[in-house]
Amino acid sequence: MIGCSLGRCVQITVAGGSYQEGLTAILQGIPPGILLTEQEIYGDMLLRKPGVDELSSPRKEPDLPVIYAGLNAADTIEGAGNRNHTNGTPLIILIPNLDRHFIHIKQYQDTNRTPRPGHASYASFTKYGLDDDAIGAGIFSGRYTTTIVAGGYVAKKILGLCGIRVFSYIRELAGVRCPDMDYEKVFSYTESYKKMRRDTDPFFQEIYVKGRINMDMRFFEKMRVLAEVEKEIEDIRSKALRITPESVYEKYGVHSVINCPNTDTAKGMLEAANKINAEGDSSGGVVEVVALGVPAGLGEPVFNKMDAELGRMLGIGAVKGVEIGAGFAVKDMRGSQSNDQMRSEKGKVVFLSNNAGGITGGLTTGQSIVARLAVKPTPTIAKEQLTFDKYTHKNKILSAITRRDSTIVGRIWPVAENYMALVLLDQLMAHYGYQMLKEKVSPK
Repeated sequence: MIGCSLGRCVQITVAGGSYQEGLTAILQGIPPGILLTEQEIYGDMLLRKPGVDELSSPRKEPDLPVIYAGLNAADTIEGAGNRNHTNGTPLIILIPNLDRHFIHIKQYQDTNRTPRPGHASYASFTKYGLDDDAIGAGIFSGRYTTTIVAGGYVAKKILGLCGIRVFSYIRELAGVRCPDMDYEKVFSYTESYKKMRRDTDPFFQEIYVKGRINMDMRFFEKMRVLAEVEKEIEDIRSKALRITPESVYEKYGVHSVINCPNTDTAKGMLEAANKINAEGDSSGGVVEVVALGVPAGLGEPVFNKMDAELGRMLGIGAVKGVEIGAGFAVKDMRGSQSNDQMRSEKGKVVFLSNNAGGITGGLTTGQSIVARLAVKPTPTIAKEQLTFDKYTHKNKILSAITRRDSTIVGRIWPVAENYMALVLLDQLMAHYGYQMLKEKVSPK
């Protein structure tokens, strides 16, 4: 299978499936000297996993990562202090599947004859034939996005050390749209929302805060703990803090379910999504991803333009459209409205608008990079749908399915954020190399 790699200077390759032994993210090009822990990586991964709120399905995968390679196993000399630092070799992150039981496999075996409308099951069967990994949809399952979040977190951390902040939020859900807001305030809100999720996640507290897994343990020791955790999933989940929307807002200033920086809008989003869900249907929406502090000049002309590279976020399952800046709205503008006019103030270039989303000619301008992703409604719904038997080609009725996400918009934004980070780090690495070489060869 080709198509599971992204990037050139910094490359991620993903593997695995939702009902295989696990999933894997392999990162190449990560510079040495970055201190990494599994706890911080999981702090981002918990943002996309299911079973944590009323909008997601009741699946129970805890998504606990294990760093298998790419870190120094000990200080390289006594007292060096570089244990668990990246060492420049490929970084490998394993994500074992801990909630894989035969009863779930049997459910897929019983339904795999009839492709689910909106899913990849028919197309993948035609491509891979009888051996198509159809148990849990394999690599076409939304579960594969754990690899993007895990690898993208590493990229995001490196970008942060370079003064670049990448974040995202739900801009629209079930037809309810968040108004424009100052991005500094949005960033602050998303940081508070993430802290709330970490503080209230029972696996974060039980596994990492209590130290059941730590970076002093060897791989085999961690696997032993994870084998225990698989048997304790229900017990650990039962330790989740009993929180109310009121207490969450009082302590963190955020909505308890929706990562939208306008809490009144977030309430409207939740109500609208729940109403659609009660009808047995699902809803979609828009995720907005923003990068602040990106220097000017990143990107390459023609085939590797920055906006074209960000357009690769169409590779995220359920994403059906990516727009940069004003996006499709430019069709209704005049040039005088669309153009981002400039002026110089105290030797610095100032833009009067950002309809280009921080990118012109495929190169960054130094403004905020803004991308929006259109996320389709969850295809698995609690209504009967028309399908057929892919072996006999007899027409069938697909029964209603209740174990589902009423919307997956809330699980896409962490993926989009870390996907953008991977693209930006790849481009940043190329940019720094190009600029350094230019300085060395240019006449003084």
